Amino acid sequence: MERKTANEYPQELLDLFHEYQHGEIDRRAFLRGAARFAVGGVTAAAILESLRPNYAWAQTVDPKDKDIRTGYETVASPEGNGSIKGYLARPAKGRKFPAVLVIHENRGLNPYIEDVARRLAKAGYVAFAPDGLTSVGGYPGDEQKGAAAFRTVDGKKMTEDFVASAMWLKKRADSTGKLGAVGFCFGGGMVNQLAVRLGKDLNAGVAFYGRQAGVADVPKITAPIQFHYAGNDQRINEGIAAYEAALTDSKKKFESYMYEEKQHGFHNDTTPRYDADSAKLAWERTLAFFKKHLKSAVTQP
Repeated sequence: MERKTANEYPQELLDLFHEYQHGEIDRRAFLRGAARFAVGGVTAAAILESLRPNYAWAQTVDPKDKDIRTGYETVASPEGNGSIKGYLARPAKGRKFPAVLVIHENRGLNPYIEDVARRLAKAGYVAFAPDGLTSVGGYPGDEQKGAAAFRTVDGKKMTEDFVASAMWLKKRADSTGKLGAVGFCFGGGMVNQLAVRLGKDLNAGVAFYGRQAGVADVPKITAPIQFHYAGNDQRINEGIAAYEAALTDSKKKFESYMYEEKQHGFHNDTTPRYDADSAKLAWERTLAFFKKHLKSAVTQP
């Protein structure tokens, strides 16, 4: 499939797809709304297909890369859904590494998120990407089925699953005990929630276009947080001012970056909303942030 960019679509159509991706409208409603953009022999169904993720584009680090080791692990979560399965990636050489929890969007542990974990392993971290859909059978290999399954999971229990995953990762024998978290969309919001829940157990958080934590919970946050926002993401951006004002008032450490005229999901390299330049810059900032706050405890082999 030919890779297209967000600039090739009307913003109204991208907004409509965003609603579809987040379960606010169903497929029929999307196709009905997209029909007015179907011109020149292009059907609404073809438009939808062109906007769907193509995971052939997601692999930037080969799972068999000689510098890393990968596999799946299951973590006990007695306060959540009992257990949660996830993807673990770590450097092939060395004894202890700072740890980073990788939190997916609202569709489960897909190939893009697994690749993000491998990118972190290549950068010297032990990374774990839990699958929030474990309790309903795991990521089904299809984005829309994943989104539908996601809406059936008990949200409170899923949060406990991510808390359990974070603490398991932090306490692993190959972890230095320094813990970071990075998340996208739903996962970005979960990073904010984990900053509240984990307190001093979290050493750094990076939230990509994620919903903010409640202002009243800001005093509970200890970890420095880095935010990445897309200019064309009004619903998420509505919460920025109050959240950052509360963080400033509570003297919390944070960095905030706005990528003007970019789309929600600009880091996800499997869809037309991806923006290569912004994704590259945001990832460089992410790695620099984690290096600053997590790397001091790395033990050399």
